[in-house]
Amino acid sequence: MEVQERTVGRAWWATVTYFFLHGLIVSTWISRIPAVQSDLNLNNAVLGLTLLGSAFGAVSAIPLTGILVGRHGSKSVTIFSTAGFCIALILPGLAFNAVSLFVALFAVGMAAAAMDVSMNAQGVEVEKRLGFPTMSRFHAMFSIGGMVGAGIGGLIAAHHIQPLVHFAISAAFYLLITSASAPFLLETHEGPPPEPHRLPLNKIPRVLFAFSAIGFCILLSEGAIADWTAVYLRQVLKAGPGMAAAGYAVFSAAMAIFRLLGDLITARLGAMLTVRVGSLVAAGGLFWALAVSLPQWALPGFAAAGAGLSVIIPLVFGAGGRVESVSPGAGIATVTGIGYIGFIVGPPTIGFASQLFTLRYALGFVIICCLISALLSGFLGRVKAGPQVPGDYSY
Repeated sequence: MEVQERTVGRAWWATVTYFFLHGLIVSTWISRIPAVQSDLNLNNAVLGLTLLGSAFGAVSAIPLTGILVGRHGSKSVTIFSTAGFCIALILPGLAFNAVSLFVALFAVGMAAAAMDVSMNAQGVEVEKRLGFPTMSRFHAMFSIGGMVGAGIGGLIAAHHIQPLVHFAISAAFYLLITSASAPFLLETHEGPPPEPHRLPLNKIPRVLFAFSAIGFCILLSEGAIADWTAVYLRQVLKAGPGMAAAGYAVFSAAMAIFRLLGDLITARLGAMLTVRVGSLVAAGGLFWALAVSLPQWALPGFAAAGAGLSVIIPLVFGAGGRVESVSPGAGIATVTGIGYIGFIVGPPTIGFASQLFTLRYALGFVIICCLISALLSGFLGRVKAGPQVPGDYSY
């Protein structure tokens, strides 16, 4: 029994490492987008089109990853997809025009999504064996990894180091972390799933479709807030550059903090009530941010939105992996795949709507998405509950 507890404890730390690593890799690329844009002499419109490459790559990889996790287990898929993500990080630094950058980002998106699905499947299994909630802390480590990677990337960019050098050194370091943590992941063998992994729309169980709809709404909201908060503060509330940047900073900080607390909150409230309250807090926070007239007053609203949204995606991912008629890999792949569509369509939808109305009214669509999430939260009570109140709550 003691040996088993040590094995699961090591797997928890390994899974934490992979989530942190995912955030590091993503933010390493994001921190150097301006440098790559400048090196390739791309205008904003062309850059926007190339960035779609990662989205298309992600959507194309998710169904395949669900199949692979089901056949080979989440451990091997997590290891190989993470190694692939590390190597793919180098490719944008090798791009020589817009087309090659699009192709590079397609590969980055595929590897990122494969790692995302497989490490969440590993996280579900670790949580199940631990016997208490931990998915939110896993996702908190992604947020913290993103903050660390962005900070390091900013320092490196300030010293005018070329993106290719930055990406290559980072990739080598991340590969070392991947290999060092790999032996401690749990072996998982789902066996033949009762439903096919591809799960066409007419085969998706109603409860899984509801989780996917929540994922769609929340990832759309996160993407819209990430891309438009600074623009809203700058254009609508006339904030200075520093204040405009602070909007997304407080949103991200609140999200990271509450993801660290999210497992404890979920253990006390339950998944259904946590998603419902979080969705309503996010809707209320964003309503406040859009209603006030001074930028400094809007910041608490964006912070509340980050706090409210923070725990929802970890919970619906975990719930997707516990739908009885679907294997964990297929369930998580379905929720992630439909959620990614929301992340893709959200920012351009807000931009288009802002041309028809105003940016303030366009961002009101995010409030509606949060309210839809609150309405659908009752479906979390229709699946087997995840691990509940912990004994020893730390590792």
